[in-house]
Amino acid sequence: MKTLNKELQASITPRKALEILKEGNNRFVNNLKAHRNLLEQVNETRDGQWPFAIILSCIDSRTSAELIFDQGLGDVFSVRIAGNIVNTDIIGSMEFACKVAGSKLIVVLGHSKCGAVKGACDHVEMGNLTELLSKLQPAVYQEKTIKENRNSSNSDFVENVSTINVKRSVKSIIERSFILEQMVEKGEIGIVGAMHNIETGEVTFYQDVEYIKDDQNPKFTVAELRH
Repeated sequence: MKTLNKELQASITPRKALEILKEGNNRFVNNLKAHRNLLEQVNETRDGQWPFAIILSCIDSRTSAELIFDQGLGDVFSVRIAGNIVNTDIIGSMEFACKVAGSKLIVVLGHSKCGAVKGACDHVEMGNLTELLSKLQPAVYQEKTIKENRNSSNSDFVENVSTINVKRSVKSIIERSFILEQMVEKGEIGIVGAMHNIETGEVTFYQDVEYIKDDQNPKFTVAELRH
């Protein structure tokens, strides 16, 4: 696999970036890892980096973006925080990745059986974790389909909350960043939510929160995010 440079990065569209990640996850699931010389990539990226995507995922040890999407050094920016929550620092990092460093796609990646989501479902309070889990609470309260056992013992409830959290985060990024909003509107970048199944390794992308303005979706406007 070639190491990304400025020219290769510039040739990648937001839609192509999504396809690259899908292809990489397919290789991961089928144990067909692409051949890379990582030491060579270290050398080839010593003077700069040109990642094609930025991926916000959880700190879970089984959810390394580079591994589950089969990417090499210099391919993706990886932001990791418990519960794949969004805050000002993370949004600022995304603005740097896209506006300054040229990345074409933002992915908000949740995962099944998320410990942080379980903690939020149980309304856990513990030191500084209390504030972090509070950012997941809106997703807990937005889940309306399950009436009984609304806690971590109910796997369906946990997974529903995880999905809602991902989709809320996608919209929050656009609502809180004029820079990224304008880039999406102009078709310069795309944003999408996804879920990683830790049992199978497969990543499912949510089409209802896939915001890529191109020939496949020419009528999309950022205003759609606000509904």
